[in-house]
Amino acid sequence: MASIFERIALVFRSKANKALDKYEDPRETLDYSYQKQLELLQNVRRGVADVATSRKRVELQASKLNGEVERLQSAAQRALESNREDLAREALTRKAGLQSQLDELQAQHAQLQGEEEKLVRASSRLQAKVDAFRTRKETIKATYSAAEAQTRINEAFTGISEEMSDVGLAIQRAEDKTLQLQARASAVDELLATGALDDPTGTVRDDITRELDMLAADSSVESELARMKAELTGGPAARPELTAAEEAPAAEGEGPQA
Repeated sequence: MASIFERIALVFRSKANKALDKYEDPRETLDYSYQKQLELLQNVRRGVADVATSRKRVELQASKLNGEVERLQSAAQRALESNREDLAREALTRKAGLQSQLDELQAQHAQLQGEEEKLVRASSRLQAKVDAFRTRKETIKATYSAAEAQTRINEAFTGISEEMSDVGLAIQRAEDKTLQLQARASAVDELLATGALDDPTGTVRDDITRELDMLAADSSVESELARMKAELTGGPAARPELTAAEEAPAAEGEGPQA
């Protein structure tokens, strides 16, 4: 049972990984990593500032204590000169207590100064690392963008991109539909011409009808041409030329007139 659940979990993880890989943009990932490094560098710099602030505070306290120690030392010296050994002893006792505090502050100052120096060195190394990462990041981003553009151009030329595939399919469908309509129109014209289909508008006629109409049109043209020639010459309008069959009876009817 455990093996089945492990396999199911593995399938889900592989599917999720594939989906994430599809939508992941390496440029965005690099920018995010760079942003995180900048935040880390900023935290280190804040740490350096905090340590430096603590060190400066210790320095001020030590300077104040050192002034108090010097004052007690001077007071003890004056009391001793005035034959007030008791006052001198009291001043030196207080001086010893302050000197102990001063020693502790100096030890803290040395420790803080060491921590500050280490953080400054770490900050410098991190700054160099961030600068190097930024340069490499921009180089990788530029290379990735160029490769992406080149891939899109190649896919557009070869027609294997999704967009170009859709365009190619649309063109193919348009060409197929055009050929289908052309074939249908040609088939209908052929059926109308052969009389297999009736033309309700009467605009399509068979071959014999078309030939008769052409002969009638030619005869009308010849008659009109003869009339126009007669008007120009002032003579009777010439009849259209007779065929040989029509001329023969006319020749037989002619004879010598008395």
